[in-house]
Amino acid sequence: MSLASHRVVILVYDGVKLLDVAGPAEVFAEANRLGTDYRIALLSTTGADVTSSIGIRVAVDGDPTSEPAPDTFVMPGGDIYPRTPVTRDLVEAAGDLAARSGRVTSVCSGAFVLGAAGLLDGKRATTHWKVAGELAARCPKTRVEPDSIYVRDGTTYTSAGVSAGIDLALALVEEDHGPDLSRDVARALVVYLQRAGGQSQFSAPLQGPPPRSPALRSVVDLVMGDPAGNHSLDELARHLNLSSRHLTRLFREEMSTTPARYVESIRFDIAKALLDQGHTATQAAGLAGFPSYESLRRVFARELSISPAAYQRRFGTARRA
Repeated sequence: MSLASHRVVILVYDGVKLLDVAGPAEVFAEANRLGTDYRIALLSTTGADVTSSIGIRVAVDGDPTSEPAPDTFVMPGGDIYPRTPVTRDLVEAAGDLAARSGRVTSVCSGAFVLGAAGLLDGKRATTHWKVAGELAARCPKTRVEPDSIYVRDGTTYTSAGVSAGIDLALALVEEDHGPDLSRDVARALVVYLQRAGGQSQFSAPLQGPPPRSPALRSVVDLVMGDPAGNHSLDELARHLNLSSRHLTRLFREEMSTTPARYVESIRFDIAKALLDQGHTATQAAGLAGFPSYESLRRVFARELSISPAAYQRRFGTARRA
């Protein structure tokens, strides 16, 4: 293990989500207890303390000009910036720190700050699944990957919602000091070293915008109203008074998918909701319109890399037996 010091700078601001700051910081601090030398500094644009999203005051060590070049720059998120434009002072501070950093990272909606500073142009990136569409709209030169827990593109790293900052920090520790050390940190913090599946397992059903075409919106209504019904391409086309070819073209042009895959995605979301409500996997498969439990299991394996039973254990209840 290299014992060279590694400077980590976290840029905070009023409204910053506290876990976006504390999660990665705790990973680096736990690594220090195991022999590394991460030196963590919290900065604000003015050097003044800030107030987090839950009202807790965050003491800072200075402003960006007060610190030498960081090895890793962390840009945490907050609820404010997906809703409003990023302020100029934060954009300038992030750009300055990124220009002097070996690695540039963001947690959750911190990607909006990096994007506003042009730091994600031409890169792959992710953010919280709820605001991934907004990030893509604001950063058209960025390839947003909404299902990823974290994404590395060169020396730029972006992560998904809130606790995904812990996943990212563990990956950075592994990059610096190897898997044995990062595994020990994960065990000490009682977290997964690598979570199975992507953000899809955390998203609520049918969160995306509805289709623009009335015909495609009708498909959603049909499947939601009778998930177990016959929703084959020919049957959908007959019901909508369209040709199968025209309906297929509508799906391809607007949704970038096929009618069969879209129907399956609606059924998949319904099955997840049923599992959340306490139905067995077999019940959920039948009620959601899957021909068998096995067909539902295959979709879960493809989309989330976990089984329906594993999904239900994670999300059915917060209580332990």
